[in-house]
Amino acid sequence: MRSLIISDIHANGEALDAVIEDARGRYDQAVCLGDLVGYGASPGKVIDWVKANTHAVVRGNHDKAVAGLDPMEDFNLLARLAVRWTQEQLTPGQMEYLRTLPEGPLMHDDVELAHGSPEDEDEYLLNAIDVEYVTPAMQRRVCFIGHTHMQGGFTFEKGRPERLVKPKASAPEAVLHLRPDVYYLLNPGSVGQPRDADPRAAYAIYDSGERTVTYRRVSYAIGEAQRNIVKAGLPELLASRLALGR
Repeated sequence: MRSLIISDIHANGEALDAVIEDARGRYDQAVCLGDLVGYGASPGKVIDWVKANTHAVVRGNHDKAVAGLDPMEDFNLLARLAVRWTQEQLTPGQMEYLRTLPEGPLMHDDVELAHGSPEDEDEYLLNAIDVEYVTPAMQRRVCFIGHTHMQGGFTFEKGRPERLVKPKASAPEAVLHLRPDVYYLLNPGSVGQPRDADPRAAYAIYDSGERTVTYRRVSYAIGEAQRNIVKAGLPELLASRLALGR
């Protein structure tokens, strides 16, 4: 089974379109690791696609905030403004879909799905020390995570965590071969707002038969996404940062 793994779309319809086209024919099912909304100008479009086309979804912190399930205490001003704008754009049905998204981790086939970590849906796994304390909570050898917007992840073998590398800026993909005796916390990266200095949309393909994870990057119409953000009346910084990958 080949699974399309996407995360942190953040209402970027242009980036999602590019990922869907690039991944065409590469997968049998799709799963989403949360943060469908926030920051971008196409929240309704993204929600409708995820609802219609994914086999499993876990909620992200921005999904919770838009749905009114999170007081936004840890959100900065830009994130708060985007949440309030998004709430005004969605239909009652779209809001209800966000409200009913499950909390991770979610067991799906032979892997776990989480937004932040398998221990805490809002936790940022940014370094090897974080991973060392989280691994005992894993119920599968492979857990897909999002939240940091940084493609790659970590391995944990013989008590030693190590960071995985993402595709080089000149390459469209990097392939990871999974070993049965190693724990993996794997981040497909952000579709809609990468923060690893590569502005290309990020995603991954997990092949359970071949035991491989293919990290992919694809260019998209960043200028169009930026214009739509500004046109919507969202803060201009949310548009300009897309070109930086930060």
